[in-house]
Amino acid sequence: MNRGKRQGTPYDEKGKMKIDWGSFKRVLKYLSAYKLRLFVVALCILVNAIAGVIGSMYLKTIIDGFITPVLKDNMPADLAGLTGAILFLGAVYLCGVVATFFQNRIMVTASQGVLKRVRDDLFSHMQTLPIKYFDTHTYGDVMSRYTSDTDTLEQMLTQTLPEVLSSIIKITSTLVAMFIVSVPLTFVILTTVTLVMIFSRRIAGKSGRHFVGQQKALGDLNGYIEETVSGQKVVKVFNHEEATTDEFRRRNDFLCREATNAHKYANILMPIMGNLGHLQYVILAVVGGALAVGPGWLTLGAVASFLQLSKSFTMPINQLSGQINAFIMALAGAGRIFELMDEESEHDDGYVTLANVNIDENGVITESDTKTGKWAWRHPHGTGEVTYTPLCGKVEFFDVDFGYNEEKIVLHNISMYAKPGQKVAFVGATGAGKTTITNLINRFYDIADGKIRYDGININKIRKSDLRRSLGMVLQDVNLFTGTVMDNIRYGRLDATDGECIAAAKLSGADGFIRMLPEGYSTVISGDGSDLSQGQRQLLSIARAAVADPPVMILDEATSSIDTRTEMIVQRGMDALMKGRTVFVIAHRLSTVKNSDVIMVLDHGVIIERGDHESLIAQKGQYYQLYTGAFELE
Repeated sequence: MNRGKRQGTPYDEKGKMKIDWGSFKRVLKYLSAYKLRLFVVALCILVNAIAGVIGSMYLKTIIDGFITPVLKDNMPADLAGLTGAILFLGAVYLCGVVATFFQNRIMVTASQGVLKRVRDDLFSHMQTLPIKYFDTHTYGDVMSRYTSDTDTLEQMLTQTLPEVLSSIIKITSTLVAMFIVSVPLTFVILTTVTLVMIFSRRIAGKSGRHFVGQQKALGDLNGYIEETVSGQKVVKVFNHEEATTDEFRRRNDFLCREATNAHKYANILMPIMGNLGHLQYVILAVVGGALAVGPGWLTLGAVASFLQLSKSFTMPINQLSGQINAFIMALAGAGRIFELMDEESEHDDGYVTLANVNIDENGVITESDTKTGKWAWRHPHGTGEVTYTPLCGKVEFFDVDFGYNEEKIVLHNISMYAKPGQKVAFVGATGAGKTTITNLINRFYDIADGKIRYDGININKIRKSDLRRSLGMVLQDVNLFTGTVMDNIRYGRLDATDGECIAAAKLSGADGFIRMLPEGYSTVISGDGSDLSQGQRQLLSIARAAVADPPVMILDEATSSIDTRTEMIVQRGMDALMKGRTVFVIAHRLSTVKNSDVIMVLDHGVIIERGDHESLIAQKGQYYQLYTGAFELE
């Protein structure tokens, strides 16, 4: 997450603000769906600004028309006229209040609609991204786009944009009104405002440079905290508490210095701006009074009106400077959101699909519109002919090379086959390439060279969704979702009935503990199943794979994180699941692969030995050394 926030900084290395106009245009495209509402919002802002200007200028009418004649010329008070003028002024301000009310109501509706569409598009596109994206981006980095970045965008839509538009309209309308009231005083206020803006820009520049340092220091400190918390056992084992604390204090001191300097300049800006505004007000009062008393170029009402207009002029300028900073910060967050949206979706040019079929006694395959429980690969050809190949689960690798990048090839010349119903095990040291092979079967990654065939069909021709539907996976790390136990089992096949889910649980050995839960299959799981043991969670994972009923299963170190007793229970569930299926097993404990039809030993991406358990033991090669070492450890 911290890395993402640093990427989204609105400052360059020199502390200057930078505006992401490309992201702003894309935000406007989302807003374009609410053109009519935005027009009404702009109209309400204009009404509010005009109401403020009329109210300020009408002071001149009230003072010069009803108050000055009584005080200066001893004329009788026109109470009826004064009352009417005050009521008119009240009506004007009431119009401004009503306009502001509708502006806020309409803008909230439009902004929340935009945010909903942004989140929908963001999540929908995320589902199309390849596994490679999630392997190369941290969980926190992705989540920050849904949380902090979306929050800043929401603030921009609901507050910043309306405030910026309102400030611009108020400044423009007030400036016109000030020129109408007094040209000399207008030039006085423009001069003072220009000087104040130059001064504030210098301070903001110094503050911006330190904000860059603060963001980097904060990311560095947060990363250190996360690292220390996750490795707290290691810290204590090696008695590094004091050294770790010293390092934390060093980083925290640096953050403190940068944050102090950043906020020192930022926090003095507003008080200085406020006091300069008061000074400006005094200058205008003195100059206006002199013009009214001396040559008589202005009336008292005009001076009072202008002073009120000056407040209406300087206030939105101050607001505008603050809102522009928030605007740029929000665009930085929006840029990160659109960055994810612009990530290239997983490419899929497969055209061979799975189809429900009927197979008669002569082996003739016909496609069915209803669920039959039998599947075949539907293979259209360029001639218009469509052929059907029964889904059996035969997997073949021919001279496969693969690398996660072009510079580093991790699999070299892999050739192997798995017949339907065979159990194939991969063993080897960490990083040997075991999991990589299973990732290639799923087409999470595409190979650099060679061929992989599934039931005799090049997997590049098979549509990825159909390919993965024919495969089941049980992983070491079990992910359960918030919902009932039944829902989590049904996740393997969403159209599975309750009966099919219960049958899958019985097959995996999960039915016994599930019925002992407070509400059985209706028990709600939350927190990724934190109330369940690791073995129970793994049994649910096996049940989920069983209900999908795939012809090919991939078991990636499914029992490595559980104890030996629980492993026996889980192993029974997996044995039931593997029956009659092609199975690829990656095992940490070699005792679990003894009954495999074929065991392949990998070393640095190369298959160095292959055979069944007895033949490999007899060879007394790498497998023999691994197995005897594992046996001694057990």
